[in-house]
Amino acid sequence: MVVHKVTFNHRAEPVVVKSGTLITEAAKLAGIDINQPCGGQGRCGRCVVQVTQGTVRQRSALRLSAEDLSLGYCLACQSVIEGDVSIIVPEQEKIERRLVTDKTAVEVEPPRNYAPEYQQTLKRYFLEFPAPNYEDQTDDLSRLYKQIRLELGFDDVEIPLSLLKKIGLALREGDWKVTVYLDVTYQDGDKPKVRLVDILPDHCEDDSPMWGAAIDIGTTTVTLWLVDLWTGIVHAQVAEYNAQIRRGEDVISRIIYADKEGGLQELQELVVGTINQLLETACKRVKQFSVKPDDILKITVAGNTTMMHLFLGIPPSYIRLAPFIPTFNQAPLLRAKDIGIGANPHAVVDCLPGVASYVGADITAGVLSSGVDNTDLLTLFLDVGTNGEMVLGSKEWLVTCACSAGPAFEGAGVRNGMRATTGAIEEVWIHSETYEPSYRVIGGGKPRGICGSGLISLLAEMFMTGVIDKAGNLNTQLTTQRIREGDHGMEYVVVWGSESGHGEDIVITRVDIDNLLRAKAAIYAGFLVLAQSVGVHLEETDQVLIGGSFGKYLNIEKSIQIGLLPDLPWEKFTFLGNTAVKGAYFALLSQENRERIREIASKMTYIELSADNAFYEAFMSAMFLPHTDIARFPSVMEAIRQAKIPIQT
Repeated sequence: MVVHKVTFNHRAEPVVVKSGTLITEAAKLAGIDINQPCGGQGRCGRCVVQVTQGTVRQRSALRLSAEDLSLGYCLACQSVIEGDVSIIVPEQEKIERRLVTDKTAVEVEPPRNYAPEYQQTLKRYFLEFPAPNYEDQTDDLSRLYKQIRLELGFDDVEIPLSLLKKIGLALREGDWKVTVYLDVTYQDGDKPKVRLVDILPDHCEDDSPMWGAAIDIGTTTVTLWLVDLWTGIVHAQVAEYNAQIRRGEDVISRIIYADKEGGLQELQELVVGTINQLLETACKRVKQFSVKPDDILKITVAGNTTMMHLFLGIPPSYIRLAPFIPTFNQAPLLRAKDIGIGANPHAVVDCLPGVASYVGADITAGVLSSGVDNTDLLTLFLDVGTNGEMVLGSKEWLVTCACSAGPAFEGAGVRNGMRATTGAIEEVWIHSETYEPSYRVIGGGKPRGICGSGLISLLAEMFMTGVIDKAGNLNTQLTTQRIREGDHGMEYVVVWGSESGHGEDIVITRVDIDNLLRAKAAIYAGFLVLAQSVGVHLEETDQVLIGGSFGKYLNIEKSIQIGLLPDLPWEKFTFLGNTAVKGAYFALLSQENRERIREIASKMTYIELSADNAFYEAFMSAMFLPHTDIARFPSVMEAIRQAKIPIQT
């Protein structure tokens, strides 16, 4: 076997790898983490490194200029080592966010008439046993079974081996008095399914908290609410970027990365690590009680289908392969220790049910918390993100679909795109006569890039001031230096380098515009196909409910102007925030709500857009600003008329 020495960042000790090893794999051996937002497909150009000595074989040089190549730059995920080399890895983009704090957390009221003794599946009981003696030689387990049957009426209790090991010590430490935690669920009038969750010596106060957690595993963000199951009070809300972002910014990229050797295990460890970090943070936020992650006995989890597979370490490959069948839509109840969750090892982990490969538990939980399944109003519910999922219907019927919008609205796939963190431009205005932009930056200070809401705002302003036409072409006839020929084609300069936070121009290119057009066209086409599938018009929609953390930053007017949202009166739009974690919270408290989510999943009619020519036709028609048929957007037509903007194709 031929091996080579690889030296990173002038370190004294090189790593030794076999010939043909990717730079990313060699870097991992050296303890250097190189971000791969496209999942190692060589599409994003964000894993660039510089080879200063020796050479590597490059499979792809996408997004690298001739000058870059002459200076030794290459894509780490596409370059293999075939000799001794020295490599410089630039400082990696930090994955950071402003954590939700008690001051910024949304106010959550426990459901009205919440009665934990009836609705909560996690039960707490105090049991007292007669002490054994020479006449009574009953073993500890049988003694426990008997007492549960006599006092609680449960004939059959599931007890895992790990808790069986704990029973003898708990009984003796408590002097034959223990508190047991049982998870009791009823289904279709059958005998209850009873699981022992924990057994503790002595007596716990009846009104002391019972801790649970509701979790939403988003492609971008993981959100966790720490809840007292007895009162329904949410004591802490925390959020953090999903650490899997380093290996792919959208679900397809992560599925592809999971297929690589060790990729699935790495992705599972990354998301579990994020959750465990949030559990620690949430417990520290609770000042009224002393809470440890080990006190958490019940967890409900929402997330799209890919995130659920990666969370459980189940290969997601078949999700992206026709006919797009996932391994599961409804996982069985699990224990925290089975997944590596840092709660009580025996805590019940309930992964909420999804519908199909691209409509997951984040949507079924969102439908529950938003009340779509319980209203007479014709409702469009959507979650705008890397995978635009949507539901149309009412309490009578529900149809759903998902369209691959891509990560453009998350700032990815755009040259100067970035996440919504400090330094990101979040809104843009362009002067209609000078074509000079002004903007607002998250956190103030000099901008470093443009986040999703800023890109929507910028695209709308460029269209409404004539900087681009309805096809997205830049108007080179305008008298402004901001429209120019760049290294990657025509571009508009939003921020000159002298005014940016990194000294380089911040631009939007024609390629960026095309990516944004594709993203918005996919989402609008999804709306249209859903409406057509049930014979209604989008204009008949009574309300549009927008979930997801990104949704609350959408500017309705500008989203309509680019054709991302249907042209409806603004009062019909309502932002709901993170509906997935709220639905998981409702399911955490109430078996009735948990059953309702199951019914929602079974009730939905799923439309697979990739098998529908109507979607392709609707998508192509929506690839213009705001649409090929501008009559669908009367308010935009009127604004264009008043601004006297020539509409060109």
